[in-house]
Amino acid sequence: MEKAGTIDPKEAAHFGALAADWWDPNGSSAMLHKLNPARLKYIREAIDHHWRTDERDLKPLAGKRVADVGCGAGLLAEPLARLGAAVTGIDAAPENIAAARAHAAGQGLAIDYRVGGAETLEGRFDLVTSLEVVEHVADPQAFVGALAAAVAEDGLLILSTPNRTTKSRLLLVGLAEAVGQIPRGTHDWGKFITPDELKAMVEGAGLDVIDTAGLGFSVSRGFALSADLSLNYLMTARRA
Repeated sequence: MEKAGTIDPKEAAHFGALAADWWDPNGSSAMLHKLNPARLKYIREAIDHHWRTDERDLKPLAGKRVADVGCGAGLLAEPLARLGAAVTGIDAAPENIAAARAHAAGQGLAIDYRVGGAETLEGRFDLVTSLEVVEHVADPQAFVGALAAAVAEDGLLILSTPNRTTKSRLLLVGLAEAVGQIPRGTHDWGKFITPDELKAMVEGAGLDVIDTAGLGFSVSRGFALSADLSLNYLMTARRA
C-alpha cells in the first residue's frame, strides 16, 4: 500500500462497486469512455514528440515499460499495450483489477495487473500515467511523489484531472452526476486541483512540467484537446 495513506478507502470502495460495467460505454463509466479518445490522442502526441517516433508507427512503445496507476478496469492500459508497451496496471480496488484481468484475457492482451497503490510499482518506467485519479487520493502530494519516483531517466509522467473552477463544479459535479453520466458521489469538487497546484506538486517531486493542455467539451465535438484548462486538463512532465 502507499506511504502516508494516500489511498482513500472510501474512494476505492466507490469505484470498486462500479467494476462490473466499467467496459459498458453507456454504463457508470460512460464519461471515461467519452474522454478516452482525446486522452489517447494527447498521450500519442507526447510519445511521438518525446521519443521522436513516427506518428504512423503502430507500436511506438515497443520495448518500453509503462505503468498506469489508478487503472480501473483497463480503459487506458489496454490501448497502451496495443501500442507495444509492457504495461503494469495498478488500482486500489480489487474488483477493478479482477474486471481488468478478465477483459484483457478476452482481448488476448498480457497486462500485469496488481491491486495496490503507487508504492507497489517495482523499478522505473518509461511512461507513467495516472488519469482522473489524483483528485481521489487522500494525499495528492505524496501520491504525485510516488508516481515521479517511478519515472525513468528519459521517461514521462502524464496526469489528467478536473480543474477546480465554477465551470467544473456546474458541469462535472452538478449536471453530469444529475443526468447519470457520472455516478452520484464520484466527485468532491473541493478535492479538484488547479493546474498551478498540480505543477507545484510535480516540480516538488523533482520533475519538470513540459506541457499542459485542456480537455474541453462541446455538443458537436464531444471532448477534445483545447487551450482551455477550465474544465479538465492533462499535464506532461519529465525528470529534471
